[in-house]
Amino acid sequence: MANATTADFRNGMVIRFNNDLYIITEFHHVSPGNWRAFVRTRLKNIKSGRVIEQRFRAGEEVDEVRVEHQNWQFLYVDGDDYIFMNTETFDQQPVPKSMLGDAIKFLKEQDEVELLVESENIIAVELPNFLELTVESAEPGVRGDTATNVTKPATLETGATINVPLFINPGDKIRIDTRSGQYVERVKA
Repeated sequence: MANATTADFRNGMVIRFNNDLYIITEFHHVSPGNWRAFVRTRLKNIKSGRVIEQRFRAGEEVDEVRVEHQNWQFLYVDGDDYIFMNTETFDQQPVPKSMLGDAIKFLKEQDEVELLVESENIIAVELPNFLELTVESAEPGVRGDTATNVTKPATLETGATINVPLFINPGDKIRIDTRSGQYVERVKA
C-alpha cells in the first residue's frame, strides 16, 4: 500500500476506501468559485461490482493498492473452485466461484481472463468484455414475425441462456457482452 493524493488519481487505479478495494472508473476535479476544490469520483467495488460516487477534498490522501494485471487461462472446475493457469509461469491457482460473479456463466475452458493480484493474493477476476460463444439450442423463429426487437431464448455452449434475435439458429456463433450478459451480434464464420 502506498500513500497517494487526489492529484495522483487515474482511471484504473485501485484504492482502499472504507476497508474495501475500489477501482477508480471516472474522476473530475471540481473547483466551484470561492469554495474548496474537490474531486468527484466513481468507484467500482472490486468484490461486489457495485459502483458508488464519492467526493474527496482536493489533496486528500488515499491508500493506493499496487495490483498486477496478469493473464490467466481457465482450465477446469473443481467443486466450488475454478482452476486457472498463469500463461507465463504455468502456475495453477484455484479461484472460488463467489469471486467470479455472474459472468462465469459465459466462461468456457481455455478462455483467458485477467486476474488482479496484490502480493500473491488474487483480488479480482476480469473477463474480456466480449466473448464469442456457440448457440447450442434455440427455438425456431416464427415465419412472418418480423416486428423489430423481437427476441427468443437461446442456450449457449456454456449452459447460459440469453435472449437473441429470431434469426439466430443452433450452431451460430454469437458475440456476448459479459458486462451486461446481452447479445451483441452474430459472428461471421
